[in-house]
Amino acid sequence: MERTEAELIAAVLAGDRASFEPLVAKYSPRVFATARRYARREVEIQDIAQEVWLKAFDKLKSFRGEAPFEHWLMRMTVRTCYDFLRAHQRNRISSFSEISEPEEDWLERFVAEPGSVSEDADAAKMLIGRVMDKLSPDARLVIQLLEIEDRSVKEIAEITGWSVPLVKVRAFRARGEMRKILARMTKEKYL
Repeated sequence: MERTEAELIAAVLAGDRASFEPLVAKYSPRVFATARRYARREVEIQDIAQEVWLKAFDKLKSFRGEAPFEHWLMRMTVRTCYDFLRAHQRNRISSFSEISEPEEDWLERFVAEPGSVSEDADAAKMLIGRVMDKLSPDARLVIQLLEIEDRSVKEIAEITGWSVPLVKVRAFRARGEMRKILARMTKEKYL
């Protein structure tokens, strides 16, 4: 008979470490999928996932059961990803010449006529990925949650521990940061 999450958690807290494995097996795909949104290299993704599971095991006694275990775990996952971004923020300056030809074509069409560039979604996605890589950790986190994962401001506040007004301010600043990055990319291209 399969045990419930509450029973598994109680068993882990009572000293049965093996009872943690079914939780890992059940939620690892979600943890890895979330980590992939914040890191590009597979090694980094694995490091994030491992860190999440270590934290989850160590902090399991703080899980109060007021919300589902999955919500508690995913909040921890997003915060771990954010910590990763802050710790691994590197100089993300790259020249426009590093952009692929489809991305360059898409950007040229966008500069010339912003409304007519919906047909090459792959090039746009690659370009957005490059812009996301250049964002500060705060900006990247808020854009990822708000625009890509389509979460509400209230949800983001709950996940990150930020206030609702702070989420709104960071979203505003993140959009401005994205505009500056795109402007710099087009300026490099056309100078």
